[in-house]
Amino acid sequence: MTSSAQPPADETPTARQKRVWDKTAPTYDKKIALFEKIWFAGGRQWLGQRAHGRVLEVAIGTGRNLPHYRFGTSVTGIELSPAMLAIARERAADLGRAVELREGDAEQLPFDDASFDTVVCALSLCTIPDPAIAIAEMYRVLAPGGTLLLVDHIASSWPPIRAAQWLLERITIRAAGEHFTRRQLPLVQAAGFQIAETERLKAGTVERILARKPAARDADA
Repeated sequence: MTSSAQPPADETPTARQKRVWDKTAPTYDKKIALFEKIWFAGGRQWLGQRAHGRVLEVAIGTGRNLPHYRFGTSVTGIELSPAMLAIARERAADLGRAVELREGDAEQLPFDDASFDTVVCALSLCTIPDPAIAIAEMYRVLAPGGTLLLVDHIASSWPPIRAAQWLLERITIRAAGEHFTRRQLPLVQAAGFQIAETERLKAGTVERILARKPAARDADA
């Protein structure tokens, strides 16, 4: 049996992330709560206020966004880690909220084209092995005119902080696949989305993005 300290030589990036998040799941909520208060304050509320209709949350984790979705939305969540998903199920039950929760990979979403009105992804594209593929999948499953909502940490707009982030991720990428100098906005634009709203906070280290998949008539123009 291979220990967690010595992962298999042929372990894929996705398999590594699944292993990392399964191990992190029991303590995740406690650890992230402080960061949310200091660093990501208001981010989950921002997502919930803008999500509408049939909502897919990619990398739903332990379900920390669930309390913030408005009444009338239909929420589906997909998560790579079974251990994280189990906590999300408990949270949904505690909230009395009917949510479809499925195990799956953000880079291979198990849904038909144009299945959702809103796709949400929070604090996850920083660890998804190929964020460009994941964003392309989000585009695919959105209906024409649908909304993409992202919140994540990114490379700071302040050079000294950005340099510190680069140094930090020399450790975090190897240990947990965690990137601090990625930025999702160019990938969202390259995927074909129309940017409707962007905001950078906390010395430019946090970005909120609202983008839309072009309506069918726009795509044909």
